[in-house]
Amino acid sequence: MSDLSLVLLAAGEATRFKKPVKKQWLRLGGDPLWLDVLGRFREMRLFKELVVVGHADELHYMKRHIDDEKVRFVTGGPSRQASLRNALEEVKTALVLVSDVARPCVDKALCKTLLSAIENADCAVPALPVADTAWYEGEPIDRRHLLRIQTPQLSRTEKLRKALLGEREFTDESSAIHAQGGRVAFVGGSESLEKLTFGEEARRLPCLTAPDTDARFTGNGFDVHAFETGKPMRLGGVEIDVDYGFKAHSDGDVAIHALIDALLGAAGMGDIGELFPDTDAAWTGADSRKLLRHVVHLLIHTGFEIVQADLTVMAQKPKLAPYKEAIRFTLADILQIPPQRMNVKATTTEGLGFVGRGEGVAVSASATLKFFDWTQS
Repeated sequence: MSDLSLVLLAAGEATRFKKPVKKQWLRLGGDPLWLDVLGRFREMRLFKELVVVGHADELHYMKRHIDDEKVRFVTGGPSRQASLRNALEEVKTALVLVSDVARPCVDKALCKTLLSAIENADCAVPALPVADTAWYEGEPIDRRHLLRIQTPQLSRTEKLRKALLGEREFTDESSAIHAQGGRVAFVGGSESLEKLTFGEEARRLPCLTAPDTDARFTGNGFDVHAFETGKPMRLGGVEIDVDYGFKAHSDGDVAIHALIDALLGAAGMGDIGELFPDTDAAWTGADSRKLLRHVVHLLIHTGFEIVQADLTVMAQKPKLAPYKEAIRFTLADILQIPPQRMNVKATTTEGLGFVGRGEGVAVSASATLKFFDWTQS
């Protein structure tokens, strides 16, 4: 094993990717792309340390996928370079291999070639010649002098740290190190290292397999809130015409809170308190519809589709029959599903318990998810 660390960059916004799911969360079978790529590198047994850089909103979920003390997770920055700087703070080895999750078809042979090439260089990179005629600023240029640079790229860690200290933004490690007078070695690249940019490239990459479209994931949620006089009541995103609301850190929409837990449970993302802790002042009085939209956004970006959801509202008061349809349509719209896949039921507890005494409302929820089929879009 070399004195070598891996940095896997998987924090991008994927703004050019023409699919609702982020590229790092494309499902291969049941695994997200970033986890599949990380697995390829782990199997090489070349690395002392492995650092995965994820988006701040997704890092909590990423950590739930793997339990390995050699793998460290780092929050990404506003740019690739900022993310890499964050990752390098965790790197203690003399050499670092940086790879973008957008180039998933990596192999051990290439990594070993890079290790050999860096013996007489500060950075070693895979490169391909340009086969087409090329023009620059209105003039044809000699394509024999052009190279298409790929990742992964191997660098001397301290050289790379120093190269990234300034304000200038670089698109890769080789250009940063070259700008500091460092030596860059080029090795033969591969067409299989084509970069996932717009989405259609996915069908051409040999290492990508289709998602498990038969899998369904069901989660359950339950929440209760006591009444508080003098507050507005919102239930299932709908204003209820009564003179009392819910005692809670946020707006207390007990139906949405139960639904959020059901969705998070189906995805294996924990619970509502982990995403929106009541110790955080940012959520004081928060509109629960906003929280639900955030969760839906997170689910879609991490490779899920919402199939259906079901709520049972247990309330002695207020009477909910006049509001059930409004709740159903409101929640279906937020979940981005047809209204017939959103069901809302209301019942009493026959006078029993705190609900029966008219002290509050309880809601149970269930939700079903499936993987987004990126092969069909």
